[in-house]
Amino acid sequence: MTPEKKQLITDSFTRSETLKFYRAELLEVETDFISIKIPKMDLMTRKAGMFNGAMIASLVDVSSGYAAVSHYKEDCYVVTVELKVNYLRPAIGDALVSKSYVVKGGAKISVIRTEIYAVDEKGTSESHVATSLVTMMKIK
Repeated sequence: MTPEKKQLITDSFTRSETLKFYRAELLEVETDFISIKIPKMDLMTRKAGMFNGAMIASLVDVSSGYAAVSHYKEDCYVVTVELKVNYLRPAIGDALVSKSYVVKGGAKISVIRTEIYAVDEKGTSESHVATSLVTMMKIK
């Protein structure tokens, strides 16, 4: 990935009002791979303290989109075509971390696998809480 492409992705991430609201942090940016961390906030949790499934699905969508964008050399815009999430266990932790990998990047359509982990604030504990398969379409 060129430094210019990496900067385009970082700038887009920084401009996002939703990601600012979630206090999201871009952990890794590589060709065909993106990782994002979101700290726990009360509005993201259920009564028992685990992350709500909607928060996990939102992170899957955002992370998969940036992974798809990372695949293309040029600046582009992608939209979600299909998103499937399998929730594996309660997401109990201090933050969520996504790891999104481009499985197949085509001229228009990309398939991304995103894994979601609940982590503790020290980074010593990681629990695989969701796995997903997402299809993105390049529209620009």
